[in-house]
Amino acid sequence: MFYVEAFIKLLLESGFAAMTWQQLVMILVSFILLYLAIVKGFEPLLLLPIAFGMFLANLPLSNLMISAQDSPTHVGGLLYYLYQGVKLGIYPSLIFMGIGAMTDFEPLISRPSSLVMGAGAQLGISIAFIIAIALGFNPQEAGSIGIIGGADGPTAIYLTTNLAPHLLAPIAIAAYSYMALIPLIQPPIMRLLTTKKEREIKMEALRKVSKTEKICFPVIVSLLCILLLPSVAPLIGMLMLGNLFRESGVVERLSDTAQNALINVVTIFLGTTVGATAQGALFLQWRTLGIIFLGLMAFSFSTVGGLIIGKVMCWLSGGKINPLIGSAGVSAVPMAARVSQVEGQKANRSNFLLMHAMGPNVAGVIGSAVAAGILLSLFGPK
Repeated sequence: MFYVEAFIKLLLESGFAAMTWQQLVMILVSFILLYLAIVKGFEPLLLLPIAFGMFLANLPLSNLMISAQDSPTHVGGLLYYLYQGVKLGIYPSLIFMGIGAMTDFEPLISRPSSLVMGAGAQLGISIAFIIAIALGFNPQEAGSIGIIGGADGPTAIYLTTNLAPHLLAPIAIAAYSYMALIPLIQPPIMRLLTTKKEREIKMEALRKVSKTEKICFPVIVSLLCILLLPSVAPLIGMLMLGNLFRESGVVERLSDTAQNALINVVTIFLGTTVGATAQGALFLQWRTLGIIFLGLMAFSFSTVGGLIIGKVMCWLSGGKINPLIGSAGVSAVPMAARVSQVEGQKANRSNFLLMHAMGPNVAGVIGSAVAAGILLSLFGPK
């Protein structure tokens, strides 16, 4: 009898007995995301840590995200401490440094008109902001929801921690999930808004950019953007510092660390802890699900905005610019550019749009950061 009672007591005090339906749902959602990451290969570097962090945080009694104040031992959980890098805006800025070190700005410098497509692809931010206000969200919340349309996870996290930290979980999950699902979301919109003839357009090779131009670019962009919008200094500053590491040619070790070891470590911490914020009781609410839907709408309209500008530029250039590259104006580097390449090759096997699409793509990174700076200036703490 003793053994039976001990077993029953152990079972009643286990996580199995404490499981709620919300936690069970979130665990199932995490399994779906793991499947998409591992089997389908949808941006596994992002989706896998997010999914596993979601899985861990919804295991009852694990207390991985418990704060020191709520813990009976006054010691917080492992993921709670790692999550402070998200709350304090450290991880997004370090991610931007790595992105800068990995990114070649030559396509943008070679064709500055790509900036227009990058700006057009921020359309979803404005539309989602307006709809969110109409639905009763305050301006700070609406701005945080709208920035999902920029398809830039670090920027979304940075802005939300400053404007609406209570919405960080759904916004971060939405931003990173939609970034990972770009190969599913964008192609139908691209095919709907472009003709087969437009998708077949082959573009001329970009002009060669000098090393002097490449070195001056990050310095000039930092100067202009940070003087205009000081609040965006952590993102733009780290992005351009990483790119200067790359282009200067004198700090190969720093460049290699930024674009490999550093960004990989930070991605693990950021992805896992962002996923861990999706706890069932907090996440499965109508308001949260509404944010997820608005984020999808924002992302879709940003794709539409980039494509529309691409079609206008195609017409102005006499058919020399393939409008597909406009969809890469969302700042998911280089995922969106790869989707433009794939869709272009489906229409014309000899079509190579990747480098052309990288221009709007990196312009979108700058554009979403600038949009975040504007929202911070308008609605941020004074």
